[in-house]
Amino acid sequence: MPMDRSKSNVSNETQQLTKSFAAALRLLTRRDRSETELRQKLQQFGFSLSAIDAAVAKCQEYNYLDDNRYAIARARALLRTGRGVGRKIKLDLHRRGVSEAIVEHALETAEKEFPTDHILREQLIHRFPSFDYFTADNREKRRVIGFFQRRGFSLEQIFSIIKNQDCNID
Repeated sequence: MPMDRSKSNVSNETQQLTKSFAAALRLLTRRDRSETELRQKLQQFGFSLSAIDAAVAKCQEYNYLDDNRYAIARARALLRTGRGVGRKIKLDLHRRGVSEAIVEHALETAEKEFPTDHILREQLIHRFPSFDYFTADNREKRRVIGFFQRRGFSLEQIFSIIKNQDCNID
C-alpha cells in the first residue's frame, strides 16, 4: 500500500509539471513576458514552486522565455508609440521584474533605432499641431510640457524641441 502512495505522489508531481508548462505556454502565446511576470502568473494559478521552476527552465531551454529579448521589444514598442522614453521605460521594465543590466542594454538598443528627439517632434506635431511656444499662454505651455514629462522626456529635451519654431520631421 505505501508503494501506491509514492507512485501516486510521483504521478501527481509529473502532472503538476506538465500542467504548469502547458499554462506557461498559453501565457507566452498571448504575449511575451518577463521571467518574473511568468512566475507570478503561474503562482496565481496555484502551481507549486518546483513546478514553476521546472516550467520556467523548460521555457528558457526552448528559448520561449528570454528577458533580454522581452526588454528590447518592450522598449522599442514604448519608444515607437511615443508612450515612454528614458526613465519611463526603465521604470516600466523594473516593474516587470527585468534586471538593471538588461534594462540598460534594452534602452540603449532601442534608443539607437528610435532617437528621442525625433519621437518628441513627431508627438508634438501629432498631439499639438497648432502649438506655438511663443504665443501659447502659461496654462497651455504647462499642459504640453507636462504631457512630455509624463512620458519620460527631460525638460532639456522638451524645451529644445518646443522652442524651435521648425518642427519638421527629418
